[in-house]
Amino acid sequence: MSTSSEQVATLTGLSAAQLPPAAEVAKRFPLTPNAAPAAADAHGEVMGKLSFGVAFTDHMGRARWTPERGWHDRRTEAFGPLTISPAAAVLHYGQEVFEGLKAYRHDDGSVWTFRPGFNAARFNASARRLALPELPEEDFVGSLAALVAADERWVPGSEGSSLYLRPFMVATEAFLGVRAAHEIDYLVIASPVGPYFPHGFTPVSIWVSQDFHRVGPGGTGAAKTGGNYAASLLPQQEAYAKGFEQVCFLDAATGTQLEELGGMNVVVVDADGAVRTPALTGTILEGGTRGSILQLLRDAGREVREETITLTALLEQIRSGAVRELFACGTAAVITPIGRLAGADFDVTVADGAPGETTRELYGTLTEIQYGRRPDPHEWMYRLV
Repeated sequence: MSTSSEQVATLTGLSAAQLPPAAEVAKRFPLTPNAAPAAADAHGEVMGKLSFGVAFTDHMGRARWTPERGWHDRRTEAFGPLTISPAAAVLHYGQEVFEGLKAYRHDDGSVWTFRPGFNAARFNASARRLALPELPEEDFVGSLAALVAADERWVPGSEGSSLYLRPFMVATEAFLGVRAAHEIDYLVIASPVGPYFPHGFTPVSIWVSQDFHRVGPGGTGAAKTGGNYAASLLPQQEAYAKGFEQVCFLDAATGTQLEELGGMNVVVVDADGAVRTPALTGTILEGGTRGSILQLLRDAGREVREETITLTALLEQIRSGAVRELFACGTAAVITPIGRLAGADFDVTVADGAPGETTRELYGTLTEIQYGRRPDPHEWMYRLV
């Protein structure tokens, strides 16, 4: 499988304490201020009506890579359109990877992010799988720190809000031969956001796709790359058409085992208090939120198992009451309770369809750590400004 136990340990074991101070690494991306930043009224309109990923800040971070020079031309500059060749490799062969993390405004006005070392490590794991150059951890974190310092006014302070950060790497060499590109651009952009699901912390309904699969064994399932998400869009459309909010995928090898949603991991809470989630086998993207939740549960003395979960067994356990809660987790939504699970030949309600006690407690604990309202025992939080 493409995800080794060594790689998993590398990703999950990282803490913010291992990173240099933000002010130090931000110097790697010197700022050329935007000559025409958003006016006060335009800024106020965006901040007063936060949605997800539709408005962007004044600046972006950039760097470039070639085999001869390695990473160079690091800078923070005005947000704006990119100029690339129509022959750019990313447009033809999809050679790109990305990450997603958030900057949180704390009550004292400071700005922090959550586990950026994990995201830096996953970014490089994805890059290796897509034959892209690895980005030094100091560059990854420095680009975030420089961008947030330049655009601090865009970090919202309302309940449940944050500044969403999107680092990404694309192959920009103009070349139509099938090989790894020799010209790569790294960028990071930012968007002030409210809650991912506009209806708030209420259970979502999930359609289980039995005709489509997100990835296959030996593929790019453990990498955060656009092709995986593109493959999920048609089944997601079908789920919407059937009245469901999200789609869940089964494994491609047997079509019997739960893997993940289009962009979130899945967690099962049993009636006896044990918590289960599909094991990382190389076809599932390892989530930082997933790993943090499992750590918080272990801290509390809960039994946690990463294992194969078959759809048939899960449905039987939901119907019998052996499964008490089901939720999804990821950076954008943090934790989302699942109230209904349906497919071509089944339709079940989880418990009474309301968010369960464990789901609520985990959401509260994790978000309070992120917003600086609860102690951070694992040093996950990293101060940006």
